[in-house]
Amino acid sequence: MAQMPRSRYEDEIIISWVELHRDARYLSEVLHGLGRWKGIVAIARGGLVPAALVARELDIRLVDTFCVSSYDSAAEGEAAKVRGSVRVLKGVEGDGDGYLLIDDLVDTGKTAQVVRQHLPKAHFATLYAKPSGRPLVDTCVKEFKQDKWIHFPWDIEYRFAKPIFDGGRSGFSPDGE
Repeated sequence: MAQMPRSRYEDEIIISWVELHRDARYLSEVLHGLGRWKGIVAIARGGLVPAALVARELDIRLVDTFCVSSYDSAAEGEAAKVRGSVRVLKGVEGDGDGYLLIDDLVDTGKTAQVVRQHLPKAHFATLYAKPSGRPLVDTCVKEFKQDKWIHFPWDIEYRFAKPIFDGGRSGFSPDGE
């Protein structure tokens, strides 16, 4: 009998600080080629770090935030993988004309749809995209399968791993435990 997956995510990907910075620089290069921008609107919280990196690379001093909440809290010590309804906590004035709208990831597209309604003329750029949300984004660096869970560097801890020879564990178990 086949074992049922523990969640709708079949695999996990860990993005390092180095990879995120490299991808943000690449995104900046692409966006620079599209012209000058009035400013950046970062989708908080995931878009804050990428927006800061893009702002530096493009010498953009006007940065604002569009604050939303879309993931419900998870059990302590686990990533919040349960999507709730999208709530706008703080918007911005205008229709986004001449502005970059920056986020780390577009996943299902639910957050992107809400933000797009408020800023329909902004150029929406993300570092990463999944198929369900990709049509809502103007520019992205990498695309991942829908069933991949992305761990960003601000969501994980790095710590010493004891060698297996000394009693360490690989962290992998064929039964998924």
